[in-house]
Amino acid sequence: MRLTALGRTFIAAILFACGGIGNARADDSALPVQVMTPAGQKAGAGQTPSMPSAAEQHRLPPDSSTRQTLELPGRTLSFLATAGSIRLFDDKGEPQADIAYTSYQLDGTDRGTRPVTFFFNGGPGSSSAWLQLGNAGPWRLPINADEVTPSSFPEASPNAETWLDFTDLVFLDPVGTGYSRFVGAGDDVHKRLYSVDGDANALALVIRRWLEKHDRLLSPKYVAGESYGGIRGPKIAHQLQMRQGIGVKGLIMISPVFDSSVRAGLLGYVAALPSYAATFREAKEPVKRADLADVEAYARGEFLVDLMKGQQDKEATTRLADKVAALTGIDQAVSRRLAGRVELAEFRREFDRKNGKLIGNYDASVRGLDPYPDSGFHVSGDASSDTLLAPLTSATVDLLTRKLNWRPDGSYELVNGSVGRAWDFGRSPPESVSQLRQILATDRKLKLLVGHGLFDLVTPYLGSQIVLDQLPPFASAPRVKLIVYPGGHMFYSRDTSRQAFRAEVEAMMK
Repeated sequence: MRLTALGRTFIAAILFACGGIGNARADDSALPVQVMTPAGQKAGAGQTPSMPSAAEQHRLPPDSSTRQTLELPGRTLSFLATAGSIRLFDDKGEPQADIAYTSYQLDGTDRGTRPVTFFFNGGPGSSSAWLQLGNAGPWRLPINADEVTPSSFPEASPNAETWLDFTDLVFLDPVGTGYSRFVGAGDDVHKRLYSVDGDANALALVIRRWLEKHDRLLSPKYVAGESYGGIRGPKIAHQLQMRQGIGVKGLIMISPVFDSSVRAGLLGYVAALPSYAATFREAKEPVKRADLADVEAYARGEFLVDLMKGQQDKEATTRLADKVAALTGIDQAVSRRLAGRVELAEFRREFDRKNGKLIGNYDASVRGLDPYPDSGFHVSGDASSDTLLAPLTSATVDLLTRKLNWRPDGSYELVNGSVGRAWDFGRSPPESVSQLRQILATDRKLKLLVGHGLFDLVTPYLGSQIVLDQLPPFASAPRVKLIVYPGGHMFYSRDTSRQAFRAEVEAMMK
């Protein structure tokens, strides 16, 4: 399948991992690993007790569990916090990777009925700090990019909207992110874990072993993923159902991508148009999804029809170009030059060029100074994400080392671009719709909650709506629910959106 520039940009930048698609295809078969918690390993051939293996030299420190008390409005939460790791082994017993996690378990609850939710972000190459400190964890750091700068004070504060009130929390960092790391030698383990299915299979195994380790196999289980987490989530749930003997009660998908091909062709322009229009209207007054009903109807109707006629039809091309200009605020001459087919980079540059501003990829309502305001080529930086990297990294390391008393060596990888560059996406754009259909059909009680931000240009909400609309009737509302909030990719950075989404998640689990 040939990808448009819009589709290539989307796949390369699903979440803060600006890398290309790998050239070689790794084996997509299940990773033949056993998962164990860190423990002393026997020395390999040719080694003596005084010659630690490379795996031992790279070992993460033992798990650290601490008792914590959080004073929040109207209640006090006491809980066990654990920062640690789970080691992956291959079928020969050789260590492959250490997967770091942070978990929070509320005191005084029945572990047989108490829900537990597993979180991961996307990329590939992003750690789970975004969802932990930006949204659901016991402590939160403001990540509203319109106010936060790299030098903002990076200490997290008690989170009044933590999900810990109604579910225990486990935040997972896939290998190459956070403190998670490879400990095995050779290219095979990298190729497997840096592939679509190998990644999902390994994370499913980690979830199972965490449940076993913490005596939580009877607990109701939920999976929450952001961005590329939309690819991971259904695949992990399917692996848990079919291979690990673990049932999942619900999927919580945050700004997800379920099918990358939706952003790789003409449908990419359809999916993006309402978010472009929302950006234009937000500049004048607050916008809700209901205010975009006319744009959605046009995008899925006349706009798509005119796109399919092609640029050979000059009348259709002019008609759609002028309509796109009117809906998005792009200069009419520019829209006509682009034949109404406005790529993400072009929209970011052209929308507020007169003021020397670039709009954000991840939140188009955020404006940043353009380092190259006179250039027709450079589109540098992202004001809706770049300003957050330093404070979020510092806050996460401070939380783990000072509050949770877990001190790994090496650097914490909030966003690791090398993971995205090495990732094997396969022969075609990745999708998880196949697994989504299967898990919903296999377990008629499993629920799906999807949250999106209006101004997210990387994973626009209409893309998910298009995918969900194609599911069979057994996957319709209220079992499957899509809600769109004011905000961007991390719509939870806005107080009202974060609070509203939390209420939806709590209702889902009751």
